[in-house]
Parts: sequence; structure tokens; C-alpha cells
Amino acid sequence: MSDENPSCPTPSGGEPTSTRSAAPMWIIVTTLVLLFLGGYYFDQHSGWFNPKVYAPYPNAEALGAYQPMSGDAAALARGKTVYESVCGICHGADGLGKPGQAPALAASELVITKGFNRLAHIPLAGLNGPIKVCGKDWSMAMAAMGAALPDDDLAAVLTYIRGAWGNKAGPVTGDDIKKIRAEIGKAPQVMTGDMMMKLPE
Repeated sequence: MSDENPSCPTPSGGEPTSTRSAAPMWIIVTTLVLLFLGGYYFDQHSGWFNPKVYAPYPNAEALGAYQPMSGDAAALARGKTVYESVCGICHGADGLGKPGQAPALAASELVITKGFNRLAHIPLAGLNGPIKVCGKDWSMAMAAMGAALPDDDLAAVLTYIRGAWGNKAGPVTGDDIKKIRAEIGKAPQVMTGDMMMKLPE
């Protein structure tokens, strides 16, 4: 009796062997060419590697400073810009003030109060004479640096300094400044420290 299964075909050439078939060279070359052309197209049209997209900004943070903003972010950015050009010269970009020139705004009791009426009067009317800020006595003469600023710009500056350098006080709006400006009038009297402290917050 034969052990062979009649339903299975019997190889005629002995034991089966495996052979290696190489891919046609034209397929490899075509694939490489397509990859190269795809990469080149991506490079030219995506902007990822094009220096014209990012130059001359050194990093994403610097680039982000020039992106359009809205709402609170826009107001803070505007406030910082105006502060650095108008106020930072004397009070410092870090809000720590300058010895013999201007007091600190960081942690200042005039800045971090719940109300902002006194704070707004200073740039709108000016301040002259002795004043105590952060426990130090100052004898200063500050012009009405904010009188010429639009209401929204001055509000943005006050909002910025009330929230920068660790300060945590509420925002100021353009309508708030408009109201205070109307109360002061067109010919504001330069305040002294005593006059300012008699104002309601």
C-alpha cells in the first residue's frame, strides 16, 4: 500500500527550492525620482524651510510678538509698547524704578490697589513734591505724561502695569479714563502727594 496521497500532486523535479527574484531596476529608480521630486515640491511650496517666512525673527516667540492679537492680549501688548516708549525711560522696563529719578511700580501700593482713580490722576495731571512709595520717600516732579495719550492707550498702560512684574490688580478701560479725564477738566492742576492721597481710590 502506497503512503502517497493521490490527491496531492507529486513534484517531478525533486524537492522544491526557493529562488530570490530581484525588483526591476526601473521601479527603484522611478521611486527614488518621485521621492526627490515630492520633497523638492514640498520644500518650495510649504514654507517650512523657506527663510523668507521667518526672517529676520530669531525664534517663534519673537515672531509671535508681531502676530495679530485681539481682546485682552491685544490690550496688554499695546500697553507694554506704550509703557516702554513713554514710561519705561524713568520707571524702568522691569518696573523697578531708577534711584533718584522715579519710584518702582512693581509692588507699589499706588498700583496694586483695588481702585485706580489715584493712579490714573498721576499721568493725567502730573505729580510734584514729596511722596512715599514702597516705604521710600521721593521728592519728584512728574509731568502729565498721559495727558496727550488717547484714552484707550492710557488705559492699556495702566492695565499693563497693574498686571506686570507680579502685580495682580484689575484692568482699566478707555471709558474709565474718559470719565476721569472729564472730572479733571482741560486744565488739570498738578497734584501733590497729599492731594493725591485725599482722592478716593
